[in-house]
Amino acid sequence: MSHALPLPDLDRLCVHTITTRPWPIEVASERFAKAGVKGITVWRDALTGRDLARTGQLIRDQGLSIVSLCRGGFFPARTAGERTKALDDNRLAIAEAQALGAPLIVLVCGAVPGQPLAESRKQIRDGIAALLPECRAAGVKLAIEPLHPMYADSRSAINTLGQANDLCEALASDCVGVALDVYHVWWDPALEQEIARCGRQNALFAYHVSDWRTPTLDLLNDRGLMGEGCIPLRQLRAWVEATGYRGFNEVEIFSSRCWAQDQSDYLARIIQAYRDYV
Repeated sequence: MSHALPLPDLDRLCVHTITTRPWPIEVASERFAKAGVKGITVWRDALTGRDLARTGQLIRDQGLSIVSLCRGGFFPARTAGERTKALDDNRLAIAEAQALGAPLIVLVCGAVPGQPLAESRKQIRDGIAALLPECRAAGVKLAIEPLHPMYADSRSAINTLGQANDLCEALASDCVGVALDVYHVWWDPALEQEIARCGRQNALFAYHVSDWRTPTLDLLNDRGLMGEGCIPLRQLRAWVEATGYRGFNEVEIFSSRCWAQDQSDYLARIIQAYRDYV
């Protein structure tokens, strides 16, 4: 199946601001557009000190689609007060997405070290449910991103696509879906079936690509450029597109190694790797 895939179209290429982290958002949006990239996902740290509506217009004036805002989430906490604080930050993210013109917020759902995962998952479900009225009023959707089990201690108690699908089914809202990041789920033996299930629910809202390097020197900041690792990217894209997904292929790479490079050269390598391996 993967060999029958057409080469990916640059019209569906999105790059996250975190991928070229050294560039301010104004530089990133200009360089992305000049390179033929058509979409941008904005990380909230890139918006610090900026007028969000003006920044959103600047991005659109470059001809870029604002694909999503990263990130919300981190719902679980040991006290009710801390959980309320997390909800307030997510409500702020919804307002930021609306002002920026981003239709989607990616959720890194959170976890509490030592707290039972079942309790963290309940708090995640309750937290997302509490946000749904604001989401609907703002016209902003939420995408649950399952994270690799190595992050289950403190970053996310949602660790498989199956768990994310279960959560979407429980919430039963067209405002809630999934952000599928290959870095986190490529290893899952149930992945093909769960991608198909996600498609049947019309819940596949975003698709993120990178690669898994061997050895991985840092579990957070040593992701690979596509083609540098062992993830079967063409096969995964085939499964994703078999659901009818025709959204952006989003390059999201956390890499201290790549951030230290010339970012213009790095962007050119991203585009070539996208053509060659995605």
